[in-house]
Amino acid sequence: MTEQLPERKLPECWGHRGASARFPENTMASFEAAIRDGVDGIESDVHVSKDGVIVMFHDPTLGRTTNFTGVIKECNWYGPDGMEHARTKKEPKQSIPTFAETVTLLMKPENLHIHLDVDIKVMNDPQQLFPLMHSVISSYPQWETQLAPRVLLGIWHPRFLQPAKDILPYCRRSCISFSLWLAKEYLWNDIDCLSIWYKALASSEGKRFREDVKKSGKKLLVFTVNEPEHFVEMVRWGVNGIITDVPNQWLELRSALEKNYDATMLKYNSRLFLYTNPTFYWPFTFLIQRLAEYFLKRWGGPLNVPLSIVGKTGQTVRTIE
Repeated sequence: MTEQLPERKLPECWGHRGASARFPENTMASFEAAIRDGVDGIESDVHVSKDGVIVMFHDPTLGRTTNFTGVIKECNWYGPDGMEHARTKKEPKQSIPTFAETVTLLMKPENLHIHLDVDIKVMNDPQQLFPLMHSVISSYPQWETQLAPRVLLGIWHPRFLQPAKDILPYCRRSCISFSLWLAKEYLWNDIDCLSIWYKALASSEGKRFREDVKKSGKKLLVFTVNEPEHFVEMVRWGVNGIITDVPNQWLELRSALEKNYDATMLKYNSRLFLYTNPTFYWPFTFLIQRLAEYFLKRWGGPLNVPLSIVGKTGQTVRTIE
């Protein structure tokens, strides 16, 4: 008899930079498409302009995805040459959305169920970024009940933890990491959720990590998953949410699982990709995790000061006792 388990909790769907496979990443068109698809949440990235505007953008520089060049923190948002006039290279051409515009989208009555995972890039200064975020969030009526619970702060570097607690205490915190060791060593005790590169979880160490997350009561999100067989493996692993460039595809597969779990799992029952794809093997995942550690230190300062507030230069400027 076909197993029907309506109580089964399948992973949530989070649109990575919106519906970024179909629309320019981190744009209103991409966010709106993901919402139309039926996502549970949107993942996006933030940087701050020279004149203090939070923009939804992945890279620290503009050149890869727009017709502008330059480092975001050195460019103004407003003005004749401001980033407000930039447009994406990918069609349909879009402007760069601000954090305020994104929050306005989430505060529409029809979108009050949508969550926002804010990827806090380590190039930011938390003492600048977080007050700006608070100003935007707290400007909405009933923000404490209707908005704040839906904002997840994605933190890579431990120097962002104490400022997040001090300035945005009402927001849940997530550890974003390619490295299981970094997540456990520096961020584990101060976060509600873990957002982990899913290939790092395919090993025996990854299995133990998944078990530890479950025992702790924290949520586990995985990024960036785009293949049907990989979606199904995440279901087997029991993750809480999948961050994907193709939210419509995961939502379609999730619907099929809800209707007929056994038959759908059987359709994608091949797990050979875990053994035939070299990116799931220890040498590759170890290299990526070490590179992640290197870049975090390079861009964010030393990692071994989890209770310190670190300035723009990466130097400790005040230590929390």
